[in-house]
Amino acid sequence: MLVRVRSGAVLGVNAIPVDVEVDSSLGMPGTHLVGLASCAVQEAKVRVLAAIRNLDVKLPSKRVTINLAPGDLRKEGTGFDLPIAVALLAATGELPPERLEGLQLVGELALSGELKPVRGVLPLAIEARRAGARGLVVPQANALEATVVDGLRIVAASHLGEVVGWLAGRVALPFRPVPVPPPADPGAELDLADVLGQEVGKRALEVAAAGGHNLLLFGPPGSGKTMLARRLPGVLPPFTFEEALEATVVHSVAGLTRHRGLLLERPFRAPHHSISDAGLVGGTSNPRPGEISLAHHGILFLDELPEFRRHVLEALRQPLEDGEVALARAGRSVTYPSQVMLVAAMNPCPCGHHGDRTRSCRCTAHELVKYRRRVSGPLLDRIDLQVDVPAVPPALLGAGATGPSSSEVRARVAAARERQAARAGPRVARCNARLKGAALRRLCAPDAAGAQLLAQAVTRLGLSARAHDKVLRVARTIADLAGEEGVRAPHVAEAIQYRALDRPLT
Repeated sequence: MLVRVRSGAVLGVNAIPVDVEVDSSLGMPGTHLVGLASCAVQEAKVRVLAAIRNLDVKLPSKRVTINLAPGDLRKEGTGFDLPIAVALLAATGELPPERLEGLQLVGELALSGELKPVRGVLPLAIEARRAGARGLVVPQANALEATVVDGLRIVAASHLGEVVGWLAGRVALPFRPVPVPPPADPGAELDLADVLGQEVGKRALEVAAAGGHNLLLFGPPGSGKTMLARRLPGVLPPFTFEEALEATVVHSVAGLTRHRGLLLERPFRAPHHSISDAGLVGGTSNPRPGEISLAHHGILFLDELPEFRRHVLEALRQPLEDGEVALARAGRSVTYPSQVMLVAAMNPCPCGHHGDRTRSCRCTAHELVKYRRRVSGPLLDRIDLQVDVPAVPPALLGAGATGPSSSEVRARVAAARERQAARAGPRVARCNARLKGAALRRLCAPDAAGAQLLAQAVTRLGLSARAHDKVLRVARTIADLAGEEGVRAPHVAEAIQYRALDRPLT
């Protein structure tokens, strides 16, 4: 008897339909699995047969062939356990095959029959809705993320026996959500008002948040670079539904959404400087999202930037420019989104006191140049705002909170983002940092005085064409924060001041 059950495989951030076909016939008893399956999928035979035995179901001694179609797509992961088990039970007469029509199933089986969570359930649910499935059966731990997709019935189970009983019509399987605490206010604990002094740094943080710009903070140890960076999530506007869905899909593919539904807070990823290039941008023989993709529509914070290995940092150049990571491996290619705000922090020199008026720098000119060269010019060119964060004056130490709070700054940032969204058309980016081509020239064109000022800066600082466009985008954001329609010379002047590392070393 031949039975077909629908499941799916995840490739990048998309799901591809996979038909699990099981044929039970007379012949030499045995179970054979074909369809370009990886080792983890091949091992499904052992898990499935043990789980069925622990249901006190005795399968007849027949020749069983399991095919995962299409046969030219490599199948990875353990999510095919449940559809294989259900199809096998239907093919041997233990379940009515008609109950499987229009259903999609995914889940890993323990030897006891317990259903364990798998990666990528959200893109599988999106594909199931697109295909018109009447329901999707998932492990209980994946139920919340699956219910993000409207218009699709989700059936959650914790054991294979529950699925079998439901398909046989003996029991009901209502959705049983796992209680999740409400998200905390992003500015409740880390408030921008707690940062002493650093008015220029706070202003740069506001500009970066308003336009989605990359930001580099450099200054001596203890000046507040990390404090500023970790308060950036508290001033960013809340997710739109589309942004939250895209970010949740990436986290689902990485297996980080168990017992969680739609992401409600923008991700903040801060990897250690010992990370590999595969860990940062994704990779290995079986591609997985890297930190830059896990920070999609959020923040990637690189503390102690020069301590990262040079080739690791260079791997960021293309994803920062294109907003996506394209990984090519033998026989397949996957793409992960990477529209992030890169926020980095670094000391000005190895000892950390170059340019500090209160402490003398012990580094030689050669050590200083060598230290700065750990971060390449092309990478710095992709960072919109480069801000000096000097040491906090002793008079401010021990003082109370000063300056605007995170909630006040967040309100101004949200208003600036609304202006950008109102200008955005069908082919225009909703964020100033993503403006390109004709839209950049049209929306960011400065007045005559601003254009002259920018031309002088290009000549004196040796700005590249990319840096020239970065200044225009930042100036556009500054104008949005001021509530002005046009980009004027004061906006351009402030944007130029945020190119501190383009100036020669002194």
